[in-house]
Amino acid sequence: MERNSKLKRLEYWIKARLGKIAFITIEYKASKQWYGSDYGGFYVHPDALTKDAIVYSFGIGQDISFDRQIIARHDCQVFGFDPTPKSINWVASQDIPDNFNFYPYGLGVKTEEVKFHLPKNKDHVSGSIFDHRLVCDDDYVSVPLKSFSDILKETGHKYIDVLKMDIEGSEYVVIDSILAAGIPIKQLLLETHERFFEDGTEKGKQFFKTLHAYGYRIFAISDTYQEISLIKV
Repeated sequence: MERNSKLKRLEYWIKARLGKIAFITIEYKASKQWYGSDYGGFYVHPDALTKDAIVYSFGIGQDISFDRQIIARHDCQVFGFDPTPKSINWVASQDIPDNFNFYPYGLGVKTEEVKFHLPKNKDHVSGSIFDHRLVCDDDYVSVPLKSFSDILKETGHKYIDVLKMDIEGSEYVVIDSILAAGIPIKQLLLETHERFFEDGTEKGKQFFKTLHAYGYRIFAISDTYQEISLIKV
C-alpha cells in the first residue's frame, strides 16, 4: 500500500511538472542565488538588494530559512505574514532575527475572517482557503486575512524590493489586487499551485500572462517547477 501511494504521488508530480513546462520558460537573463532550504527557498536576484531593501514574505509555515538568509546577507527588513495557528505558535517559539517582523494574518482579496482548511497530514503546517486534496473539508479554523492595500496602510511602505508568496493556491485570487495597488515591486518570488485545481493549467497560463502584461519576466525556475522568480523590467 505504501509503495502504491508513493508511486501515485510521483505520477501526480510528474504530470503537474510536465503540464507546467508547457507555459513556464526563462524570459530574462539575471544573476540568481538560492536563498533558504530546499523546501522553503527561492531564487533571488541579489545584486540590487541593500540594507534599505523591503522584503515581504507571505506564507511562513515552520521554515524561515529564506528570511534568515536574506537578512544575514543584506541586513534588510523582512516582513513575514501567516495566519496559520501552528505557524504563529512556531514563530513565537523561535529566536528570530531583529530584522524579521511577523504579522499573524494572511493575504486575501479583502480584509475578513475566512474558513481555513487544515492539512490532512497533522505533521504538516500548510492549510488553505481552498478545499483541495491535501486538506480536510471538515477540519478547519477561522483565520484573519487582510487585503494588500490594507497591509500597505498598516506598514506604510511605498515600495517593495522582493515579494515572496507561498499561500497555497490563493496566489491566483490575490495577484490582481497586488498589481493594481500601484506600488513598485521589483521581484516576485512565487510558489504556484496549479496541481490543486482541476483547471490548474488554465489558471497558471492566465496568471503568468497577467504578470507578463505588467512587465514581469521569469528569470529563475526551481528544479520542481513550483518556485518561479520574476523581475520587473
